[in-house]
Amino acid sequence: MNIAPLKMAIPVLVLCFLAVSPAQAKVIGTVGQVYPIVERDALTEIEERAKDVNWRSILDKEKPEDFRPSNLVPLPRATHDRSFLVDMTYTLEFDVPDGRGGILYPRGYRFNPLDYVPFNQTLVVLDGDDPEQLDWLKRSSLLSEPGSQILLTQGAFSRVGEQLGRAVFYAGRRILERFKLAAVPSVISRKGRLMEVKEIEIPDSRSSVQ
Repeated sequence: MNIAPLKMAIPVLVLCFLAVSPAQAKVIGTVGQVYPIVERDALTEIEERAKDVNWRSILDKEKPEDFRPSNLVPLPRATHDRSFLVDMTYTLEFDVPDGRGGILYPRGYRFNPLDYVPFNQTLVVLDGDDPEQLDWLKRSSLLSEPGSQILLTQGAFSRVGEQLGRAVFYAGRRILERFKLAAVPSVISRKGRLMEVKEIEIPDSRSSVQ
């Protein structure tokens, strides 16, 4: 099985890092550039283990053409164009040890992942069950833009991926909350030390017929 989609998912793993809560950050480990080699090895291990999994067998059992997570959070269609900035900074709720009995980063330390993690992808969040949103994406340059990632709030990833001709992923509740998403389609990109969210209004073809 082609594992290219997995490699394409690595930026989404970084996205998950950007979207974690402080409690989850403790599980990930330290911050900054203290353990860069460990972080690279972790990503390498993920890819290597994924190669050993019989993905076809797993997907066949799940009927991939219809599969979708049961905990997806639907968002309404945007009713007007809107843009806003999101500050990714959060405050640590725990002490990060330095491994030598001391404290590397104390509780209360304010931390912006964008200061440490390169993130230049464009995220496109949309409802995969809405044909008009899919048509809008196909007509836009976002679909072929290098580094763009497609995240679904609804829809079967296999069917949507086939329609778009590329891999797609899901936008879980934590991602929606972290980026303060309220409507789709939304386009998210980095703007300095902040993330910019643009909600795009798509004219409803049904209203134009009336």
